[in-house]
Amino acid sequence: MHTYLITGGAGFIGSHLAESLLADGHTVLALDDLSTGSLENVKTFRDHPRFELVIDSVMNVAVTSGLVDRADYIVHLAAVVGVQRVLDSAIRTIHTIAGGADIVLELATQKNKVVFIASTSEVYGKSADLPLSEDGDLLLGATNKGRWSYACSKAINEYLALAYYRERQLPVVVARHFNTVGPRQSARYGMVLPRFIEQAVAGRPITIYGDGMQQRCFCYVADVIWAIKRLITRPEHYGKVFNVGSSEEISILQLARLVKEMTQSDSEIVFVPYDVAYDDGFEDMRRRIPDLRRIHNAIGYQPRVGLVKIIEKIMEHHYASA
Repeated sequence: MHTYLITGGAGFIGSHLAESLLADGHTVLALDDLSTGSLENVKTFRDHPRFELVIDSVMNVAVTSGLVDRADYIVHLAAVVGVQRVLDSAIRTIHTIAGGADIVLELATQKNKVVFIASTSEVYGKSADLPLSEDGDLLLGATNKGRWSYACSKAINEYLALAYYRERQLPVVVARHFNTVGPRQSARYGMVLPRFIEQAVAGRPITIYGDGMQQRCFCYVADVIWAIKRLITRPEHYGKVFNVGSSEEISILQLARLVKEMTQSDSEIVFVPYDVAYDDGFEDMRRRIPDLRRIHNAIGYQPRVGLVKIIEKIMEHHYASA
């Protein structure tokens, strides 16, 4: 059995990963400043003898260094979450994402540890070369558009991770997540599916930003956890970038209608212009669908939970937590 350090370990994905690793018999060290993570996410295993939660920031080098010393594998998930938070706090976004990864990668190199870096489909930017392939070009927007600070910071993480692999032989793997969803994901930071479900259950208007014709692929968190655990432990994947997601595409309007139907809600579906929801000149992509051939060939990855089942699971969690 091994010891895993998860930065952002009390977050949505981090808590699910921690729970799964504990079930596998591993020891988990979770580092989280609780800015978007929560104690609620880890309450069912907080007292587990092989789980330790350290409430601090990955930017605290002394604390992070001590935890890296104790770990065999490091899963770096800590980041700024949510479009509105990115727009409101670009400085913090860049410092936390780029600076945090730099700290983790440098410490891991010094101490000879294995690292998983969580990236995002946002790095593809406005690319329309579908399906989006790991070797495809990235097409980010202008620097005066605040939303791109998140994507650019994550892209820097990737460049840095791969540079550490080439120049210092750090065993590191990068995964670009495409709309990971599931229980424990908070609607507070603008995540569309939990927000729709909360609005529908409460009988409030289901608010769509833009015209609703933008299409996305939603992937269940357990499928993502399955992939993380296999990518980080196999040396043949080090130094590579993988898409992790689903190819089941749906428009945001269709998603709103599906949620309304499944929750048997009387909520009205309303449209909010981007410049009202976010800021003037906000840019969004019409489609974002991943090419999953690389990860399928590498580890046999195949998303197992479809969108209807995902919504059912989130609804069950919502009602149980109410």
